Formats: sequence, structure tokens, C-alpha cells
Amino acid sequence: IEELNESDARKLMDTNFFGALWVCQAVMPYLRSQRSGHIIQITSIGAIISGPMSGIYSASKFALEGMSEALAKEAEHFGVKLTMVEPGGYWTDLYTSMSYSNPLDSYGTLRDELAKQYSEDSVDSDPSLAAEALMKLVASNNPPLRLILGSMVYDLAMDTLKARMATWEEWEAVSRASEKAIPAPERYGV
Repeated sequence: IEELNESDARKLMDTNFFGALWVCQAVMPYLRSQRSGHIIQITSIGAIISGPMSGIYSASKFALEGMSEALAKEAEHFGVKLTMVEPGGYWTDLYTSMSYSNPLDSYGTLRDELAKQYSEDSVDSDPSLAAEALMKLVASNNPPLRLILGSMVYDLAMDTLKARMATWEEWEAVSRASEKAIPAPERYGV
């Protein structure tokens, strides 16, 4: 996060979030008028969990999922479905080709460790299996709102969400104590 400049951060948001937003705005009038359709958003495991050196990437994917979830609820009234596909386990050069706007020596070791980890430990899954999964998704009469692609990513997502749930449960008393219902007349000073 500290190494980013505004221009590079905006470029990534333009590509990963605003590009998808503008496409959705362009296609929704047609899908709405025909009262059917299925929008498939390719998001990422980065929309579920963020790691070091990928904060703005994850922010763009979190934003895409937030917008897509809202659009799914809006579009369902017109017979239009939406699925967010959260892939992972398919080798790309995402981490090894990252550029840093303002590289700081302080992060050099972390950058090197991540580049090594992602080049050595990445799972090279067959993209044709993802294509098969997408074809099943497209053919489904009842597609899910979210579809994770990849076993490793599925496990990571489940572990992440279980950890969140455990934290929320651990802090439930504090969460609930932070709110007290105020009757409407008192709320407005009546």
C-alpha cells in the first residue's frame, strides 16, 4: 500500500472495477427489456482475502463484488441473474509481474519472498477445467451468486470465512453492546 502512487492505483481500479461497472451499465437495459440474462463477473480469491503487496488489487476485487452483489439484487426483479466467479489456482504472472510505483527498500525482502513463493508454490491448474466449470454455470437454470474455482482457493476461502466467523462470535458481546435501539420519538427529539 505504501509503495503505490495515485495514478497506478486509479489505473487498477479503472480496469478491475470501473470497466466492469460500465459494461454492466451498458448491458442492463437490454437484459432488463428482454427480462432474462446471466451476467458473469470474473472476480478473484482476492475479493475474499487480501495478502501483502496486493492491497489495491484486492480493493478493486472487493469493490467489484460489492457492486455485483447489489446489481444481482436489483437485476433479479427483471429475471436477470448474476454470478461472481472467484478463480484461483491457475498460474498467472500476477505476482511476479507486479510493478511498484515507489519501491521502498524496507519492502524488498517481502517482495522477494512473495515472488519466490508464487513462482515455486503456485498450482498450475488446467484452464480447460475452469472452462468446463464455466460452461456448467452458463447452462444452469439456478446459478449461484458466487462460484469458487479451484480446490486450493476453495479451502483458503473456507478457512478465511471460518476465521472471520470465529472472530465475530468471540466479539459478539462487544458488537451487540455497541447498539441500543432508540424509539423514533426520542430519536427526533419529540
